[in-house]
Amino acid sequence: MPAQETKARGVRRRPAASAADSLATDSLATDSLGDQTVDWRATISGRLFVTDLFVLIWVVFGVQIARFGTYSLDTIVSDRRGESSVSYWVVSVALIAAWMLALNVFETRSVRELGAGSIEYRLILDSALRLFGLVAIAAFVFKFDVARSYILIAFPLGVAALLLSRWVWRQWLIAERQRGRFSSRVLLVGNAESALFVATELARQSGSGYVVVGACLPGGLDLPGSEVPGSEVPGSEVPVVGDLDDISNAMSRCRADTVMITSSGDLSPGRLRELTWALEPGRQHLIVAPGLIDIGGPRLRTRPVAGLPLMHVEIPRYEGASRYAKRALDLVGTTVLIVGLSPLLLGIAAVIRLSGPGPVIFRQERVGMNGEPFRMLKFRSMVVDAEARLPELLDSRREIGNRVLFKMKNDPRITRLGGVLRRFSLDELPQLFNVLAGQMSLVGPRPPLAKEVSEYELHVHRRFMVKPGVTGLWQVSGRSNLSWEDSVRLDLYYVENWSMMGDLLILWRTAKAVVARDGAY
Repeated sequence: MPAQETKARGVRRRPAASAADSLATDSLATDSLGDQTVDWRATISGRLFVTDLFVLIWVVFGVQIARFGTYSLDTIVSDRRGESSVSYWVVSVALIAAWMLALNVFETRSVRELGAGSIEYRLILDSALRLFGLVAIAAFVFKFDVARSYILIAFPLGVAALLLSRWVWRQWLIAERQRGRFSSRVLLVGNAESALFVATELARQSGSGYVVVGACLPGGLDLPGSEVPGSEVPGSEVPVVGDLDDISNAMSRCRADTVMITSSGDLSPGRLRELTWALEPGRQHLIVAPGLIDIGGPRLRTRPVAGLPLMHVEIPRYEGASRYAKRALDLVGTTVLIVGLSPLLLGIAAVIRLSGPGPVIFRQERVGMNGEPFRMLKFRSMVVDAEARLPELLDSRREIGNRVLFKMKNDPRITRLGGVLRRFSLDELPQLFNVLAGQMSLVGPRPPLAKEVSEYELHVHRRFMVKPGVTGLWQVSGRSNLSWEDSVRLDLYYVENWSMMGDLLILWRTAKAVVARDGAY
């Protein structure tokens, strides 16, 4: 029978020889950019080790020299009678060594935590807190007279310098991963639908460190030639290189170093256990992707029971201490912003008033928490009759926006001053007063119009479980350039996985998004 190739948008089936040849070529191309299968993890960890050591030497010795001078013979005393002492130079060396050990014990250089999320930063902070807690206890027990300024400066400065260096490394690593370097080569194992879904989601985040190079599906290369519905994301086509009984050989052909189980129901517990035994420790890895989607790590807890790794999923709750903490952040943050930005607010209001007729503040009814309507405030950036002119623009050709959210890149209703305000999101600043009034939060889902809500599917109404936000995941992930499905997914992800640390990260990303002006119209 002549070789045939059946191609779908997400997974394509080809003869084994063709798939293997192509994948070998892909592997060689990838390896030309760096050793992807053996050494890249050690390379990244080694570079981080050197950087961490340099940062701590600079901070600890810098604080010592600033506090005591270069040639100081200041000592710490082990007891009040001064029977034994040691130079601060020795203390600094010991502190650097202990800090490096703490970073290693807490696995802050683990490749699994690099490049995405806040876990890496949290581990750095946790390791420093534990270390300096031990230093404080040791100083008390052994009565070391350590200069308080030495500790109180070295600790926060060291943490800040480590976080900054890791952030710089993260930007570099994400850029390299987008070019295919320093990434795990993943073989997907499961049914077609789950494999397609996982491949699509990984393709969305090209900097996550996972490159899908093949898939093993039930039936493998002997499957019928009917097409399987696939993803529309460009570059997400994944060749089927074997069936569920051919995983080890498929890994060799793909030169994959990671197996990702996308649907464990297709493998019996015994076969899944045998697969873990067949993987080479330290070089090959196994990942199980649960059927749950858009669930953040803090809501997941794994608990072994009778040999079963049971995954507990906490149901999101918006009450008690967490709710009061979020409100406190809103009140403090908003008050500081209004006071600090008051000259800018007054200046924008004056310029709008002098630029032509019409009100300075635009008030529009939006839907808030629990579906309650409220009047959202914005600096007016459009002509006075903008709402009346909207129907004639609804059928216009638009490069941005989506089927629910109306956005137009060159909207003729926007004034010249309004265009400047929108590019830097300055028109949103009056919403700070909505936050003070308790109608909005600093961070939350986008506040929708009532006519948009009428088009919502039932599950989208979960976004009303929290207050809408001045900024949110939608705003820092593409804004008007996103599809409706992506906008909904991001808002629901926020609702399901809210945390105080997450809010702080979104506020930080908002500052970068405003400067970049991407998707702001």
